[in-house]
Amino acid sequence: MDKKLYDDCFYVQQKKYGLWNSTDKEGKGLITSLTEEDCVRTTRFYLKGVQEGWDDTPVKYEGTVTEKL
Repeated sequence: MDKKLYDDCFYVQQKKYGLWNSTDKEGKGLITSLTEEDCVRTTRFYLKGVQEGWDDTPVKYEGTVTEKL
């Protein structure tokens, strides 16, 4: 199947069972999605995070229920 080049930095191609995969220019797998649009959008988000760095702010979750159920 044909690969489409996006943003001059990654390819998107439909694979077996109708799934969409993105790869970088060297062929390294990046994202698998159900639709082409989701694959392009999430690959752009992922590559932006890799390029700019991910937010390392720790997130604290509280696991205590303070109200009576």
